Amino acid sequence: MSIDRRSVLAAAAAALTAGCSGGRPHASTPRAAAPPSAAASRSPGAPLPAGLPDQISHGPRDRQMVALTFHGQGEPRLAEGLLGEAERAGARITVLAVGSWLDTYPQMAHRVLDGGHELGNHTQNHRSISTMPAPQASAEITRCADRLRGLTGGIGRWFRPSQAQYATPLVQRLARAAGYRHVLSYDVDSLDYTDPGAEAVRRTVLAQVRPGSVVSLHLGHAGTVEALPALLDGLKQRGLRAVTTSELLT
Repeated sequence: MSIDRRSVLAAAAAALTAGCSGGRPHASTPRAAAPPSAAASRSPGAPLPAGLPDQISHGPRDRQMVALTFHGQGEPRLAEGLLGEAERAGARITVLAVGSWLDTYPQMAHRVLDGGHELGNHTQNHRSISTMPAPQASAEITRCADRLRGLTGGIGRWFRPSQAQYATPLVQRLARAAGYRHVLSYDVDSLDYTDPGAEAVRRTVLAQVRPGSVVSLHLGHAGTVEALPALLDGLKQRGLRAVTTSELLT
């Protein structure tokens, strides 16, 4: 790897767990948000084709592409290391950011988009949105959307529910009302948030992935950063290319 493994592991130990277990990022002094850059303000790309389901778990099975999607929170050093590894391999990813993470680390919105990746909404506080009453669930979606808009000029194309693989009908309706035509689920769960180690993450993904797969991964975990180069190499050996979710579906 291009980043020092011991430094990465030390950073992970210092950070609070940031995966689907619902952990919050390690507190730090928030940086002032920069105005949206040209890259950050660009449109999400080509229009999506008609007929996509309201809730998407995978893309076309007849194209040699997959989408690596990352639940976005955790220590910025780990996120930056992972983005760098993806870029060195020519891969593009989708980050579904937690709003409170962007409150603390607003520079990460620009870092994701300026690397050619895609940024979306993973609720404001990463709580169990499926169990919330409608007003609270709506606020979780709209507050993160407002944060994305303030940082980048747009809300992003994708919404993913927090602490759930699939959105309930209520959450789907609330997401649509907030401006998200589709909820982004996944068909491959890496289980990387359990910190099983880099080799286990690689094996778990490669055992399940198929053309068109949407893979669930997490920022904020050292094992995921360590696993990414070998995971991308394994995809390449199968003729699969890692692209943004929008590219996968268009």
